[in-house]
This record gives sequence, C-alpha cells and structure tokens, in this order.
Amino acid sequence: MTKHRAVVAIASLLSGALTLGAAPPPAEPLTTLWEEPTNISSRNLFTGPWGVEYAPHPLATFKLTAFKSHGINPGVVVVDALGREWHVKQHANNNAGDEGPVEVVISRVLSAVGYHQPPVYYLNAFTLSAEDGTRVMPGGRFRLQDPSLQEIGSWSWQENAFVNTRPYRGLLAILLLFNSTDLKDANNTLYRLSRRGASTDWFVVRDLGAALGETGRFAPRGGDADLFEQSPFITGVKDGFVEFANRSAYQKVFQARITPQDAAWAGNLLAHLSGRQWRDAFRAGGYAPDVSERFIRKIRINIDVARGLPVERR
Repeated sequence: MTKHRAVVAIASLLSGALTLGAAPPPAEPLTTLWEEPTNISSRNLFTGPWGVEYAPHPLATFKLTAFKSHGINPGVVVVDALGREWHVKQHANNNAGDEGPVEVVISRVLSAVGYHQPPVYYLNAFTLSAEDGTRVMPGGRFRLQDPSLQEIGSWSWQENAFVNTRPYRGLLAILLLFNSTDLKDANNTLYRLSRRGASTDWFVVRDLGAALGETGRFAPRGGDADLFEQSPFITGVKDGFVEFANRSAYQKVFQARITPQDAAWAGNLLAHLSGRQWRDAFRAGGYAPDVSERFIRKIRINIDVARGLPVERR
C-alpha cells in the first residue's frame, strides 16, 4: 500500500464514507482530490487547465435547451454548433453580486495549485437562439458538460476520505482566504474522468461564486472589491486551531479544524503564483484591470497573514 493510500484509508475509517446515498465506497487515493503541482509558475491562468480548445466561441450562436431552476443568479442550458452542452450562470440582476466571474477566477487558481476543476470560462455576452427569436444575452460563467467528465453525485465536507489530510484542510483555508461562504455539500461534485480507456474519480469543489466579497449567513454579497477589502480574514489562533472571521452559515465545516500549519501550507501554495498569473485569472473572469488589482492586493495580504501565523515546531 502506498503512503497516500494508507493515509486516506485511515482517514476514511475515522471520518466515515461519502454521502452519496449508496454503500460506502473503498478509500480514495489523495490524488482524486489534489495532485501535487509542478511548475506552478508556468500555469496559464487565463485559458485554464482545459485550454482554448474547450472554450466557448464568443461569436457562436447558442441554442436554448433549458432554464436554470435554482440559485441566486439566472442561468440557461445551451448547446453550441458543435453539439457541446454548456451550463451558463448569467450576470445577476440583484444585490447578491455576480457569481460567474468569481467562479471562473477561483476555479483557475484552484486548478493551478493542484485541485481538480471542470472546464469553466467567461463570456461577457452571447447570442442565444430560442423559439421566440435570436438575441444577444448577458453573459457569465460557461461550464462545459464534457463527455469525459461524468457527474456521479455530491460529496460531503464532513464525511469523506480526506478529512485528516493537509490538502483537504488547505483547500478549506484557500476558500476562506477568498471569503467563500456557500460551503454546502451540494456544491461539491464527484466526477468520473475517462480518458484513453482509463478512468479515475475527481472530488471537485464547484459553484465557487459566493466569494470575494462579504461573508454572512443570509445572502452575503460576493464579487465586490469594496467589501472584500474591508473584510478581516483570520482573527487568531485558539487551542491550536485558526479562528476565521468568516461568518458563513457553514461554520462546522472549518471552525476548530484548520491548524496554523494548514493555513501556512495553503498560503505557500498560493504564493507561487506571479502577478501576471493573478492578473490572468481575473482577466479570465472578465474583470477590469483596476478592479483586479484591488482584489489581488487584498488576496496577497491574506496570503501573508496565513504564512505569518505562529507555527509549532516539533
């Protein structure tokens, strides 16, 4: 048994199995959640891990197949001329903030530091063909339903094979660094990736748009540079665990769980990203350069806070 499999097997016994409504599966290798990245500084955060070949064409006409039935932001399901299905989270018409651009940015960052992500892209506007005619629509996040990625179900933050691993706790620290608030299990997707006759599972945090703004229990506004700049990140360390200022309704997911070592590990991962890469991530989400710089400045402050926590030496 490899070291990774041994660690994950023990974690699975201690914390329970996946909550997918079926019999508990065998322990998952850590690589199904996180693969240690190499050459982080060479990652392209504008096109993302799937590259330009998977991106939606900005001049394409997309055929409407369904309307989104849940969530804060409006959305549609569309098909392009190549027969590819896209789930589109459009710009918001309310005070909750636009989730689509935020989701693209955070997805780019997570993939760059080793966490699996599906193909997501941003278009500011797109042409929609429906029964009542063809027109230009507000854009947003486009997520491709690629045949190589089969959605199996959701997975639980509390009960999974990784709870006692640093990459799991580091993932939570990264999301909290971005002021993520919607940390519910329904936003976690288990995929089965099939390529070249082989398959593997991916444990993915998806629907990342409720971030980069304020935190709170009831409809916090995300994607807002003013609110993000004003929000504290870490308030201290108590009984060996980091205390976060995040006021999410899902406190049990992260409170009394993340150590200073975990937060520093996460900060060190993110610190490998260059200024160009951060700007590319925000450009991928459609942000103007001046707004991007404000977000990036605060993100770097949070990274420094995470890396500067007192770490016990053993």
